[in-house]
Amino acid sequence: MDGIQPWGATLILLVELAATAAFALSGLMEAARKQLDAVGVCVVAFLAAFGGGTLRDLLLDQRPFFWVQHVEVLWGVMALCVLAMLFMRQRHFEVTEKAILWPDALGLGLFTATGVHHALQALMPAVVAVLMGLITGVFGGVLRDMVCNEIPTAFKDHRPYAVCAFAGGWVYVGLWQIDAPGWLALLACLAVTVGLRVLAVWRNWRLPAWRT
Repeated sequence: MDGIQPWGATLILLVELAATAAFALSGLMEAARKQLDAVGVCVVAFLAAFGGGTLRDLLLDQRPFFWVQHVEVLWGVMALCVLAMLFMRQRHFEVTEKAILWPDALGLGLFTATGVHHALQALMPAVVAVLMGLITGVFGGVLRDMVCNEIPTAFKDHRPYAVCAFAGGWVYVGLWQIDAPGWLALLACLAVTVGLRVLAVWRNWRLPAWRT
């Protein structure tokens, strides 16, 4: 497959920006709960927004990083931090936390697709490509929670999250191997990842937990 078509690359960028904002907002909420100062708020938001993609690029030895190539995204996240500190109050958290589940699911699907795509373009084996998609979609939140001294939500929530990204990544790889158009692989990965995550939240599906 020749890769994502030009309009597909534009679509990836636009949705990735929206997903970055969603994950940055989740970082802001966690920083607010921990009552961090302004520097702490920005650090946690940046880790949530860029952590997964940066780790992926490090593992694939790709330069420049996404946030270096698109420096305007840095300013956008910083502006979001300032606005949140000025206007968000405790009463906003509950509604925001519920609402963020949906853009978070979209961000998970988009970041998974872009992670798999970058790995396949770097000629990585299929299983490595899927894991790169998983890392891109999940590890921003993991780093956010670790910095805030919490067990990462992706590990303790029990509703499938990383599993959804893993399944969506294999859909992308399967379509890539049969030379399907890049836009179709992207949309299929998005549909499977987001669809599974939405169903998991809606139906309250639970992964098995460790029993004492």
